[in-house]
Amino acid sequence: MTGINVFIIIFGAILLSGLLYCEKKKDKKSLLIVKFLLSLLFVITALLQSPSVPSYYHYLLVGLIFCLIGDVCLALPRESAFKVGLVAFLVGHVFYIFSFSSLIQISDWVSIGLFIIFGMSAFVFFWLRPHLKSMLIPVLLYIFVITVMASGAWAVFWKSVFQISGRALIFAGSLFFYFSDVFVARDKFIKEEYRNRLLGLPLYYAGQFMLAFSIGLLK
Repeated sequence: MTGINVFIIIFGAILLSGLLYCEKKKDKKSLLIVKFLLSLLFVITALLQSPSVPSYYHYLLVGLIFCLIGDVCLALPRESAFKVGLVAFLVGHVFYIFSFSSLIQISDWVSIGLFIIFGMSAFVFFWLRPHLKSMLIPVLLYIFVITVMASGAWAVFWKSVFQISGRALIFAGSLFFYFSDVFVARDKFIKEEYRNRLLGLPLYYAGQFMLAFSIGLLK
């Protein structure tokens, strides 16, 4: 691991600690600033890697940028901002799917892992369904797209021929992102509490940084 990557991890951990502190204190202004900086950092991390697969790098970078936009929107208090953030993350996941499809053919995505991930998503959807109301269709669409994304990451890990460290970061990062969204959904639709952020934010940012670092490890 290079010195710059070590610095990124340490600086990211400091920003994440600050973000959790702002969430605990409900300091909305500081939270928006710290969250923007932390999310900008995973975009910068991607830019600093040495890509071995340019198509993967370009698709993933666009996805990360859309996630940055989504993070800023979710930090804003208005309901309309949440919906814009949901769309931004949806587009981000679509670009992640494009990035994974540049590493392995979509026909290779079918495996037992795909059915397990879709099964988990079905469970999450039916858990959330009584609370979704007018958001039922948007959330269902979002769950479908993030499930396809996670399935693609599993396919890359299980069936592609790239270096194991890069494949493992892709799968772990996608899975961390997937589970972080469960806490976002719980906070938004079931019970708003600090515990959702305490568990969800570290999962989310760890996942995003893993994906960003994977760019330089696909040998």
